[in-house]
Formats: sequence, structure tokens, C-alpha cells
Amino acid sequence: MALFKHIKPPLYRDPLKNVFAVPSRRESDHLFAGKGSSRPFLLLPSLLPPPPFPVYYSSMPPTLKQPHRAPCPSHGRAGALPSPRAASRRRPAPPPPPAPAPAPAPARRCLSPAGGAGGGRRPPTCAEHDLENYSMYCVSCRSPVCYRCLEEGQHGKHDVKALGAMWKQHKAQLSQALNGVSDKAKEAKEFLVQLKNLLQQIQENGLDYEACLVAQCDALVDALTRQKAKLLTKVTKEREHKLKVVWDQINHCTLKLRQSTGLMEYCLEVIKENDPSGFLQISDALIKRVQVSQEQWVKGALEPKVSAEFDLTLDSEPLLQSIHQLDFIQMKLPPVPLLQLEKCCTRNNSVTLAWRMPPLSHNPVEGYILELDDGDGGQFREVYVGKETLCTIDGLHFNSTYNARVKAFNSSGVGPYSKTVILQTSDVAWFTFDPSSAHRDIVLSNDNQTATCNSYDDRVVLGTAAFSKGMHYWELHVDRYDNHPDPAFGIARINVVKDMMLGKDDKAWAMYVDNNRSWFMHCNSHTNRTEGGVSKGATIGVLLDLNKHNLTFYINGQQQGPPAFENIEGVFMPALSLNRNVQVSLLQFSPTYPSHLKENVSYQTLLLGLLMSSVGSQYG
Repeated sequence: MALFKHIKPPLYRDPLKNVFAVPSRRESDHLFAGKGSSRPFLLLPSLLPPPPFPVYYSSMPPTLKQPHRAPCPSHGRAGALPSPRAASRRRPAPPPPPAPAPAPAPARRCLSPAGGAGGGRRPPTCAEHDLENYSMYCVSCRSPVCYRCLEEGQHGKHDVKALGAMWKQHKAQLSQALNGVSDKAKEAKEFLVQLKNLLQQIQENGLDYEACLVAQCDALVDALTRQKAKLLTKVTKEREHKLKVVWDQINHCTLKLRQSTGLMEYCLEVIKENDPSGFLQISDALIKRVQVSQEQWVKGALEPKVSAEFDLTLDSEPLLQSIHQLDFIQMKLPPVPLLQLEKCCTRNNSVTLAWRMPPLSHNPVEGYILELDDGDGGQFREVYVGKETLCTIDGLHFNSTYNARVKAFNSSGVGPYSKTVILQTSDVAWFTFDPSSAHRDIVLSNDNQTATCNSYDDRVVLGTAAFSKGMHYWELHVDRYDNHPDPAFGIARINVVKDMMLGKDDKAWAMYVDNNRSWFMHCNSHTNRTEGGVSKGATIGVLLDLNKHNLTFYINGQQQGPPAFENIEGVFMPALSLNRNVQVSLLQFSPTYPSHLKENVSYQTLLLGLLMSSVGSQYG
């Protein structure tokens, strides 16, 4: 066996460059290259120490125990390395003729200096058993082990799993963790982009707010300047007024003074007169004139009419306080409104909602938005926008459940919704004759349940309820029937013509009847003449089936002819036309209600009065 010993790499000093030369790694594969060798050297500065790696040399001749080498790539042959002296005497030989490439030597596993594999990785062996490879993984110790460690070592009673399974499991866990980290990294990148955009937005918003602040302050300064000009104008007017009064008083006093002075001088000259008769001739007139002149100087005439002081006081303290209090306020969204259930109610097919803001709420509110669904659980829609806290919604469906909610808004935005309140409209339509929409010749009495007319012409009156779905039945009683008139009963739109018989326009569907027979009429078209009329005490029933979209009439509980009209859709109101020879009342209870309809009519419009249904504490 060849013996190896540690030999430091030789150093060669270059006297010209003052550096030391150390053989390169390729040079270290040979023992010596000789003095005439031209092999490369690694040049190091003379001040630096040689590299700290050892070089091992064999003590045996290189031709005896030289390990087998694969064919040299540059020479195409294998063999022992020549000695350095023989290599120095050898002359370069001509290149050999090209030969077929020899078969590659079998691959051998060679470990790199760092322990890695040159061509492939060698399975690691157990640290305690050199000849055994790792085949298991100890979960308790979190380390790979071999089978001898399980039999002989301390891992015999530990939780051990197959190495390959744990390898795959840990790789899966690592991959999953990497995916999580990758997602977080992606989120972090997006967050950084968001932060950068936020920086730009903050910069832009800051500039906008600065410009807005400057504009607002400039507006305040302009307003103050305008007010200053107005106040200065008032002061100027007051000063000019005072000056004018004083100048007028000066001129007036000067004139009087001149007159008085002249009079005094004249009187003094007259007093010097020695002729008594001549003096007495003018003395009375002079005395009166002097007295008149003296009376002109009454009390206050020698006092200034105006003072030098200006009765103007500028109270700037409130403005100064406002300026000192001028600051930014934090505008927040309005809080959730509170529905006042005790004030929420339903009446027929109308609902009333009331709400208020919570106590101790200081956020300003500019208005409210009330939303209501369609009664079938559909989407909400806005039904009111404004500042009021009480709202009534008309024209809803009977026997329907509505959900309502409200929210507040201000300049900062829209606040959250309130709790949803559930509103149930009346099962039965309660209505009377409507005096607000009736013709002016119609006379209503008995709490708007009885109708007659002042005119011999037919006039129309509507009910207070409107129907858009379901089945509805109501009855009317003929209280008075004189001279065989033709009253008409049926339904109509809200904009029906009210100064002629019901059914003559396209907004009404009616049956008009006399004492012997009846007709159906719509758009002034008369159809389905049917025998059987009305008299005093008769009862007329009207069945509006909006599920089947038809209209049927009854007289004294018996159906009058076939269904009168079909394919009718929309919103309809009970209607009646009559003249002064007829008086009709709405029945509160139906004595002739058709028995075959009792199981089918979902809305029974029999009681004609007022009903107020209180809403319970039902929240969605």
C-alpha cells in the first residue's frame, strides 16, 4: 500500500516580479515539472501567505502504484504518467491518425471533496453503522435511522416510519408551505403596489385638500372684504349725513345771526332818535320784530343737532370666536337608524313607517333612504329619499308581507341599514267611497258608506281601495230606486271620466241595470243583455278575480250572466255611477255572499270601514 505524507506546496520566488509562485491544481497532479517546465503557476503577491490547503504526494514511484485512469480526453489513451525528467526530454510527436473512440469506462461513483457525488449521489450511510444505509425515519427523534438502529439502538421503542413515505410527506408539507409562502409573497407584492398607490393618492388628496382649504379661506377673506366694504360704506354715509346736518345748521345760524345783527344795529340807530313822535311811529313795529327775532332763538336752537360720536358699534367678538374655532371636523358615516315600532302600522294596503336616530349621535345626517321589497321576497327598491322620519306607502298588495329597511346618508357617504321590519297588509280590503276623487255632484253620507247624487245625469264615485292581485268580492245595497234609473256597478282606473255613466270610456268595466234587465259595458260597448233587474232593497255583488283576470256580477246572490270581462290586468278601484233617483250603500256584512266562493276567495272585501293594524316586533 502506498504511503502518503503531507508536503507543503513548494514556493518559487520570481526575482523580477518579486512574487511567489505556487503550483496549480493540475500541476499538483504531477510530482515535479522540472526546471524547464512551462506548466502554469499561480502567482501570488509576495506579501500574501500561500493558500492554506495541503497537497499530498506519494512516496512511491509514480509508475508502480498509479491508479487506473479513464482515457485522457485530449490524448485518447490511458497509462501511467511519465516522470518529469522524461517529460522534459521528450520531443513533441506528430498527432496520431484519428481512431475510433474507445468505449467509455464503466461509471464509478466518486465523492466530491464536499461529500457530493461527481456523476451521481451516493446513498448516505448510518452515522453509527457505516455499512448500513438509512431506511427508516424516527418521528420521535426526527432523524433517519437504519434497521440496526431499530434492533440495537435507542430507537427501538420510538415511532418509526418508512423513509420514503416520510420523505414524500415532508416534501408535500414543504411544497404546501412554499405555496402558502408564495401566496403570501404575492399578497405582499400586491399590498406593496397598493401602498404605493396609496402614497400617490395621499399626495394627490393632500394637494386637493390644500387647494380646497386655500379656496375656502380665500372665500372667507373675500366675504370679510365685502362686508368690510359694506361697513365702510355705512360709516361714510353716516359721516356725510352728520356733516350735512352740521353745515345746514351752520348756514341757518349764520343767516339768523346776520338778520339779528342787522336788526340790532337798526334798533340802536332808532334809539338814538331824539324825536319822540317819530320814534313812536316805528317803535311798535320794531318791538314786535325784535320779539319775533328773539323767539327764533328758542331752546335748543343753539345746540348741535348731531353729535360728533358715531352711534355704530361693530361686534366682532362672535366672528373672532368663530375664526378661532375654525378647524377640521372628522366627518363620519351616520349611524344606524332605529325603527319606531310603536308608530309603524298598516291600513288596508298602505303601510306607515317611522324611525329616528339613536340618542347621543353627533354625526350629521342629510337625509334618509327607505327601501321596500315587492311583497314576494324579491329585491329591495327605494321608495323614499328625503329628510323626513315618517313615510306612508300606498298601493300595496293585500294579504302580503313586505320587508322594509332604512339607512341614513351625509356628505361622507351612506350609513348601514337598519334592522328589517316585517309588515303584513290587511287580509281583507277595508274601504269606503272616496270623497276626494268623487264628482262634485255626488253626495256622501253615513261615514262615506252611502252615495247619492244631486244631478239627473250619471256621476261616478270610486272606492278608497285599489286592487292589483288576488280575488275580491264586495256588495252594495240599493236603498232608494225611483223612476227606473240605470245605476252602474263595476271597477275603474283612477283616471276614469266621472261626469258620465260608468263604462262609457276605456277606463271602466261595469254592469248597468234597470228594473228588468242588465248589460255589460266597456268603451261604450253594450254586451250580454241579461234578464233580471233591481229594485229597492236589492243587493249587487261584484267579484273581481285578478288571479283569473275576470269580473263577475251577482244580483241578490245569483250570478248575473256569464263572466263579464276577461283578460283584465292592472290596478283597479271599486266604482259606481248613479243619478239623483238612486241611493246606494256599501254593505258592512254580506247576507247573500255566494256559498260556492267561500273556499276560493282569499280576500273578502265585505266590511267597509277603517282598520288600523299595529305592527309587532318582527325583525328580519
